[in-house]
Amino acid sequence: MSCSCTSSSSQESIQEDIMAKINNHPCYSEGAHQHYARIHVAVAPACNIQCNYCNRKYDCSNESRPGVTSSKLSPEEAVKKILYVGGEIQQLSVVGIAGPGDALANPEKTFKTFKMLYEKAPDLKMCLSTNGLMLPDYIDQIQKYNVDHVTVTINSVDETGEVGSKIYPWILWNHKKVFGKEAAKILLQRQLEGIKMLTERGILVKANSVLIPGVNDQELPNVAKKLKELGVFLHNIMPLLSKPEFGTYYGLNGQASATDQEVMAAQEACGMDMKLMSHCRQCRADAVGLIGEDRGEEFTKDSFVKMDWEELTKKYDINARAAKHQVIENWRAALEIANEKIKIAQASKEQLSSTGETKLVAVTTAGEGTINLHFGNAKEFLIYEAGDKAIKFVMHRKVENPYCKGPEDCDGSYPIEEIKNTLKDVDILLTEKIGGCPMDELKSINLICDDSYALQPIEKSVFAAVQKYFYSDTAKSEKELG
Repeated sequence: MSCSCTSSSSQESIQEDIMAKINNHPCYSEGAHQHYARIHVAVAPACNIQCNYCNRKYDCSNESRPGVTSSKLSPEEAVKKILYVGGEIQQLSVVGIAGPGDALANPEKTFKTFKMLYEKAPDLKMCLSTNGLMLPDYIDQIQKYNVDHVTVTINSVDETGEVGSKIYPWILWNHKKVFGKEAAKILLQRQLEGIKMLTERGILVKANSVLIPGVNDQELPNVAKKLKELGVFLHNIMPLLSKPEFGTYYGLNGQASATDQEVMAAQEACGMDMKLMSHCRQCRADAVGLIGEDRGEEFTKDSFVKMDWEELTKKYDINARAAKHQVIENWRAALEIANEKIKIAQASKEQLSSTGETKLVAVTTAGEGTINLHFGNAKEFLIYEAGDKAIKFVMHRKVENPYCKGPEDCDGSYPIEEIKNTLKDVDILLTEKIGGCPMDELKSINLICDDSYALQPIEKSVFAAVQKYFYSDTAKSEKELG
């Protein structure tokens, strides 16, 4: 069986230099995202385009989505924060500038931050995210400061501007606002030009596309084809988040958010052309920690801003960090052996299953590649698709209300309907532990709950569970008996 394009076992299919770039990058490598942490620093407040799905919010600690931050930082404050966090969270491997506006609409602040980091934290990978409008103008600076991962948000490749005009009301171009189809055509031309320049220089590109039902859902396969032509490394299809309380144009005008099922359909339509990122969490502009967690509230300005550079440099112990990363790599190698290399990244149902029939498996985990989280504490579920031949990771699904509110409030009195709706198309739930009451509730949606794989490697357990319940002789006999 073939291996995940982003796991440590995929070195046969990816060039060695690319593997070195992605191995400990939690966004570019699915295999790294449960082990390595990232930090986003909010040094780029200005933006040069308006997106109907975006609202840049400040001091919104209860929201986790792009464009949201609790505070802005100067480049000096940002670097101090990174050194402080890198000492506290030694598995930190990546720094990204992703807003709350656009990194390249704030070039002075963005590149001053990268310049200081290049000197003070040379072991960190540096990334930026951009809408691409100014990308061709800053290729030299990106390369100069060793920013070798760039994410470009591109939602349409429609050259008429018809689709883009429904997403972008205006862009700021040559010191004036340009509207409608003309704005969309200028933006697309600049995006494609910039992406081509990046890939020609060996800079890894991840493309983000926001799935907007009824607007660009039919357009995304065309986006995937174009990205492949341009040599983009990874395509991330993100669901539109458009609750009214987010204050976006779409949210206030009734545009529906994208469902999990719609995202899966888009992934299937695009996945044959492009490698897909399936583990994105649509992080805040000031996110800290592992993907899927946010420890930003632990690192307020008060904790680091008054420290001097000598003190911070000492705290950011590169040797200790290197030792921590080696421990992580040793653990990942052990997991790879335990998982028997069964995981694949891009696969049709026929590649997963000899019958073309597959099952969905939900997993609760706190990271490190094992089933190590109680059902009651789960705020998200990792979703895998599996057959009798192989498995693939599909997506994560969040829930706003975990079943258990705390160690003293886990009596099952809280509603489970949101979780049932989130897992309504899932066949098996693998968790560290689950009580009788929630298990009975989940049986009502025909969900098999199993905590016998507690603390075991995820991929191996997913494959084993699907064989046990659906492909073993016993399972087949039970199915025949009805």
